[in-house]
Amino acid sequence: MSTLLLIYSTTDGHTIKISQKMQESIEKQGHSVSLVPVEEVTSETLTQHDKIIVGASIRYGKHQKVVADFITTHKALLEEKPSAFYTVNLVARKPEKCQPDTNPYIIKFLTELNWEPNLKGVFAGRLNYKKYGFLDRNMIRFIMWMTKGPTDPSTDQVFTDWDSVEQFALAAADM
Repeated sequence: MSTLLLIYSTTDGHTIKISQKMQESIEKQGHSVSLVPVEEVTSETLTQHDKIIVGASIRYGKHQKVVADFITTHKALLEEKPSAFYTVNLVARKPEKCQPDTNPYIIKFLTELNWEPNLKGVFAGRLNYKKYGFLDRNMIRFIMWMTKGPTDPSTDQVFTDWDSVEQFALAAADM
């Protein structure tokens, strides 16, 4: 069995929930998984694992800079080992935008970094207006209005397809 490093970056906490579901699925297969926030990963941590999975959320069309910096800094090591990347965004709630080859955010991000992980995934996130501050809530409501999504300020909806998360996790374990 292999050791997997599952690295995550989250904005509102949903990406860690997705990562925890992946960890659970992979560990059921007998593999060892270390779940670590991107800010805490070192070169030593990377070298201690057989496979690497990186997961990151989107806010206003961008992944957090810390994720891009991490991948740029450790790209050579990420390319030496089996690696996977997944993104969590609300655009992926739409069937035509929930695949790595149709989701504009993962395409743009990986192209900018010139990185081609062995496995790519896209998952819809959670929309919870009550959790956002005034500015974020209204900006996201405007974006949802433009994209024909939920705009009711009491909305708290998880769009994640948990079966897809599990399938991705098992594919990552098999890399």
